[in-house]
Amino acid sequence: MSRIISALVLLLALAACGGGYKSPPRNLDNACSIINERPKYLRAFRAAERRWGVPVHVQMATIHQESRFDGRARTPHKYALGIIPMGRISSAYGYGQALDGTWEDYKKDTGRRSARRDKIDDATDFMGWYMTRSYQRNGIQLSDARNQYLAYHEGHTGYARGSYNRKSWLLGVANKVEARSNAYKVQLDSCRKFR
Repeated sequence: MSRIISALVLLLALAACGGGYKSPPRNLDNACSIINERPKYLRAFRAAERRWGVPVHVQMATIHQESRFDGRARTPHKYALGIIPMGRISSAYGYGQALDGTWEDYKKDTGRRSARRDKIDDATDFMGWYMTRSYQRNGIQLSDARNQYLAYHEGHTGYARGSYNRKSWLLGVANKVEARSNAYKVQLDSCRKFR
């Protein structure tokens, strides 16, 4: 009986510490390295591509920008007077840095009530769902990493209004997402595991 109790205590301790958490892949500049290290990621990217049509390299470049492939990524804290913690900058969380409200819309719309932002399968499905809506609402091609990222960051209404045009730093980030997407595509085309 004491062995069972010991095993339960150990299991609870591991769960409390996030025993299943994995740090991000080691080489984030190489798509082949990422999918070789984390085959589950490739399965998730392909499932989202089949369901929503968003290419794997576009998903990968967006996740790289949003979280550096860290499923527990959060925005930094904000402080009053430089020292008093006032909560986080936003509710963005997980691989895709989805906001609370947008994540709830996704779960309602898709019926995936138990979806979690820190699970790669759910995060890629969310991204496919969101980018498909960017195509439906704003006509952004699913392979257009730059403009998909701008709509992802600014929201569908913000993108339609061109709010990103007043943010030169964001335009620079979107250009980096596009460049990374293109690099990932070339890398994936030469990857044995991807073919």
